[in-house]
Amino acid sequence: MRTMDELADVARFYEHFAEHEAKGESATFESWARGLAADREVVDLVAGLPVGKRQPNLVFAAARRHGARTPSSYPVLREVLTTRWAQVRETILSKATQTNEVGRCATLLPVLASLPGPLALIEVGASAGLCLHPDRWSYRYLDGSGEEVARLDPQDGPSSVRLDCTVRGPVRIPPSLPQVVHRGGIDLNPLDPSDPDTADWLETLVWPEHEDRRAQLAAAIARVAEEPVDIQRGDLLTGLDAAVDRAREAAPGATVVVFHSAVIAYLDEGGRARWPQVVTSTLERVRADGGAAHWVSNEGAGVLPSVTAGAGCPPVSSADFCLGLDGRGLGWTHGHGRHLSMR
Repeated sequence: MRTMDELADVARFYEHFAEHEAKGESATFESWARGLAADREVVDLVAGLPVGKRQPNLVFAAARRHGARTPSSYPVLREVLTTRWAQVRETILSKATQTNEVGRCATLLPVLASLPGPLALIEVGASAGLCLHPDRWSYRYLDGSGEEVARLDPQDGPSSVRLDCTVRGPVRIPPSLPQVVHRGGIDLNPLDPSDPDTADWLETLVWPEHEDRRAQLAAAIARVAEEPVDIQRGDLLTGLDAAVDRAREAAPGATVVVFHSAVIAYLDEGGRARWPQVVTSTLERVRADGGAAHWVSNEGAGVLPSVTAGAGCPPVSSADFCLGLDGRGLGWTHGHGRHLSMR
């Protein structure tokens, strides 16, 4: 995942997206991105948007909402963008790519479960909060040949959501799911998963051809839409202290875990540079007060360079995220949680 700053050059960003993110994942999005990158008229339309709103996932989802059928090739997208641009643009400006991919829980789980419980989770960029429920999903870990090496279920039995993840290297799969006693977070625009329009938009953000993810999302929403979470509206850089204080008040004695996935890329260059110090200073304050606190990150390779530098093993693909614990890279994850590699 590239940073939003790089969207200043729309054509190059879409070319990169086609080759390094969509290729092998979605034939529709690969065709759409390659076609758009070579179409000066449509590039100019997208370039007229604010930089942070030019990203392929957002533009493509808005086009789908206004009639671009999938699966399809680029002419279908072009027709919608050139004939319904006013409507598409309005959706782009009013929405965001808050995918909240529940599948990422499968790659976060080995790290979360390695921490001393019980856990007070604080998700930065929480969206609809689906990743705040790692203890409510079932997991199946596979080796490179597709053979099951471990299966984990909630205490009350198998979940309607089962997350499959291929593991490579010395991944320590926990014997049981972590105990979560607080689920909180912060987001510029928290989403309510019980709202039908919100659920529909989150489904639209799921890539074409990914029917398993679409079914997974619907099942996750049905399972936890009414479960209590403490997600506050606020700025990621300035609101973390308050979110941590709320968690400590709600769950005294629990290990505070600040985590995020595919979120810090949306900050500007200055914000990305500041983030490690922001989260580190907040957690040091908790520790100085006698508490336990950890930072789990899962971001694109170029987003947090200091974390990526310590990852050790190479990523499976250039689109992989770097998984980190307390600022130290541990390995690499698929953006939708399909694989995890550790050194």
